[in-house]
Amino acid sequence: MHSQTESPGTTAAPVSLPTADDVVAHTLLNCLLREVSGPERQTVVADGHLLLRLPRRGVLLRVALRRTSLLGAHRFTGPVCEQRDGGRRDVDWRRLAEYTCDELSLRTGVRNEEFLEQVDSSHAAVAAALATGPVNRCDPDDPRSAYVASEQSLLFGHRFHPTPKARSGDPRSWAAYAPEAGASFPLRHLAVREHLIAQESAEPSATAVLDRQRADVPDGYRLLPAHPWQYGTLREHPLLRAALDRGDVLDLGPGGRPFAATASVRTLYDGDTFLKFSLNVRITNCLRKNSSYELSGAVALTRALAPVLSGLGGRFPGSAVLREPAYRTLALPGPGGAPDRDLLEGFGVIVREGLSRRLAPGTTPLLAAAVADEYPTSAAHVSRLLAGADAAAALDWWSAYLDLLLPPVLAAYFDHGVVLEPHLQNVLLCVDDAGRPAQVLFRDLEGTKLLPEQHADTLAALPPEVAGPLTYDARRGWDRVVYCLLVNHVAELLAALADLYPQAEPAMVGAGARHAAGVRRAARLARPLAACSAGCRCPPRPICSPAGSARRTARRATSGCRRRWARTCCTRRREAPDDHGPPDAGGA
Repeated sequence: MHSQTESPGTTAAPVSLPTADDVVAHTLLNCLLREVSGPERQTVVADGHLLLRLPRRGVLLRVALRRTSLLGAHRFTGPVCEQRDGGRRDVDWRRLAEYTCDELSLRTGVRNEEFLEQVDSSHAAVAAALATGPVNRCDPDDPRSAYVASEQSLLFGHRFHPTPKARSGDPRSWAAYAPEAGASFPLRHLAVREHLIAQESAEPSATAVLDRQRADVPDGYRLLPAHPWQYGTLREHPLLRAALDRGDVLDLGPGGRPFAATASVRTLYDGDTFLKFSLNVRITNCLRKNSSYELSGAVALTRALAPVLSGLGGRFPGSAVLREPAYRTLALPGPGGAPDRDLLEGFGVIVREGLSRRLAPGTTPLLAAAVADEYPTSAAHVSRLLAGADAAAALDWWSAYLDLLLPPVLAAYFDHGVVLEPHLQNVLLCVDDAGRPAQVLFRDLEGTKLLPEQHADTLAALPPEVAGPLTYDARRGWDRVVYCLLVNHVAELLAALADLYPQAEPAMVGAGARHAAGVRRAARLARPLAACSAGCRCPPRPICSPAGSARRTARRATSGCRRRWARTCCTRRREAPDDHGPPDAGGA
């Protein structure tokens, strides 16, 4: 074994980008390994290959390994083969999808008629992204440019989601709005009579960022910016059409300032402010709309958590949470007199703080998902941040990152009853000029939950339809922390580091466990750090959670393919934490 003070003699990092066929096939294998064949002990690593059996379908699959992993997060390379009758034949991504479909049908007794269509959609999106190639519009003199480039660098999506790039509709209609295509475009500006505007704000000036986008709004009207794709979808709605004809709503045309699409597709950024829009499009398996309770919930959380977030910022100055202090939407009354729900939710826009208010001076923000991607598609990738570094320097970098990430998330849960959702797409890593971790920023209050034991008064003061979705019991809250923090985030970034320094993987796993154990009141995390990572079950809950069964923990922490199999499109919001795969997830 190489000394940890020296660079490994070999690296397992990929030498080129994969084909769309391999991306889809390897993603399906990841899901089968984690959720189906792995838990049933139907896999083995031998002679540099993974053998994986689908017991109900009676298929034995074989794929070469670029690297094996202590955490089960193996890296695949090349085509997938089927071993049958003493021979082998290549299995293309379509046949592998059919095998997966058959295995899950036999396992559950349920046939999901949408699965193969979604796999095909995901393949088409990946192929389109590869045909365009990584868009590099990074201006070395503008840190914001580097940030946007990281948001737009994710070509392949979540590697443990069976259809990470699936989107409804014609893929060609998305070319102008897709982050992986480097999309930047003006918003559609509507002027709405003031009495037909619904909005809330946690601070008096929170909606000013909307109003100052345009100076020529007529008296008696308020500006309502809309995502141009969404406006095209809703403009023929009968109520909106009538309001346009009456002059209650004015179409002012495109705005003047371009907004860049971020990894979540529906959240846009102009360099100062994030605006999170609704999109009536199915991304992965959900329509990405801002439900009415989510609009109110974002503002309610910003208001209620002000002292908690301020306190966490004081204790952990290397971290901060981006607030969501306002929303605005269209409240056209329907036949019953109440605002039409399709328009209320369809035009809802949530204001999120820009980076300048929380960003540490002298740092460059980068999307954590881009840092931890399996493939280096941008300058944000960890291989670029650690260019030329030896294993000792990489371990030091890893320790600095864990010092920033773990304590505030665990303190929020244990000390304040606040469940953050720090998966890779919800965290920005801010690095100094040397590429060293200096700060982490958490975003997306949609996934933030409150434990009723510590927030009973706050929740009781909210309407039930808002309080309910904001509430998690301790067990469910812990499951979310375990999944987002350990399985999705820590284990995935560790895997990217292990690609560069494979001999240092044991030391990196050990460092993660030691850092978790060193956090006050969180020593119980030391063992789950390894066990709850990719492909592994959580230990019994007396170790890693306040109460419950280990089987339930494993199911919640790794549910992805099986959860998506059991349900069809959710039209309100996502529920599984791993619905957030980069870059398609609508939450962030």
